[in-house]
Amino acid sequence: MSTEYGLKRHFNGDAARLLGGKIRAVHPAFDVDGYAAEVERLIPGKELKDRVLVLAEGLRSRLPEDYVEAVGILVSILEDELAEGEGMFNVSWFLMPVARFVEEYGLDHPEVSLDALVEITKRHTAEYAIRPFIERHYDVTMSRMPAWVTDPSHNVRRMASEGTRSRLPWARTLTLFVKDPAPVLAVLEPLRSDPSEYVRKSVANNLNDISKDAPGLALATALRWTEESPTPETAWIVRHGLRTLVKKGDQTALAILGATGGEHIKVPELRLTPGTLTLGDTFVLRAEIENTDTRAHSVAVDYVMHLVRKNGRTIPKVFKLSTLELAPGERRTLEKAHTIKEIQTRAYYPGEHLVDLQVNGRVLATDRFDLEL
Repeated sequence: MSTEYGLKRHFNGDAARLLGGKIRAVHPAFDVDGYAAEVERLIPGKELKDRVLVLAEGLRSRLPEDYVEAVGILVSILEDELAEGEGMFNVSWFLMPVARFVEEYGLDHPEVSLDALVEITKRHTAEYAIRPFIERHYDVTMSRMPAWVTDPSHNVRRMASEGTRSRLPWARTLTLFVKDPAPVLAVLEPLRSDPSEYVRKSVANNLNDISKDAPGLALATALRWTEESPTPETAWIVRHGLRTLVKKGDQTALAILGATGGEHIKVPELRLTPGTLTLGDTFVLRAEIENTDTRAHSVAVDYVMHLVRKNGRTIPKVFKLSTLELAPGERRTLEKAHTIKEIQTRAYYPGEHLVDLQVNGRVLATDRFDLEL
């Protein structure tokens, strides 16, 4: 029984047989058995991206030497386009080595490769594979963007946004867009009210990336979009695209999202129970929020947990609690249960953990719990 977890466990000899079988159906000379045996031999100890590379390298050594012919064979095995809501990692995960093939071996043929990536992204994703083309063939790749952002396919429109993210997870940073996000914003402009949720999530994440390096530009863009495109779709993108700045308490971001009156909000009580926890335990946060103004206000309430690190220092982690409208003089009780459990990106260490209550970016109360391990 396999003890491997996560997506990487799927990329093995069985994956090679699945992909190889589809290739052999259109290219009978493809050696499926040899491909599967080679992959099974080379993957032990490797993580996801390196496993995918093993499969891509195996394709390269078994397909025709001519890249254009080889990539044409791979494109010919692609089936129906993914519909909205169909996941690339649970429907067409096995195509990841096909995208990697283009990324690794297609840079000398940018036009052919970009055409192939359009077809691949309709069935999987090309958000990673397109990045070397942006870096090495900037003009050729960026000249395709106007057509991609107006493509009937939501998958192609999403590729234009996701592929230009400066800080795409699992990918190397596109430093040219960190230094100058303007070309990225030009890509996002036609997508600011896209009908596809899949596309909107990407646009919001892209705007959020930009906000980390050019907050003023991100804020100006969000404000302009809000004024020029007063649709629910744009409002959703702006709200999620400013989330990092909101968590930092940026007052301009909060104002764009309609939060008001933070200076009039009081927190008479903040209590965490129980006060001592271990891994797997749950504390309940209870807070009293009061609007002391004679006007109603919209407030964003977060709690900030100061996580103890291995070296004894702490780092803040912001969690959403509530967004609410408070009438003049209104007092309201908020409660939230929070379980202390380790996840892949977060480990816990013993010690006193401070928890702040933050209203419209302002820390108004603090309590604490002790974590025992």
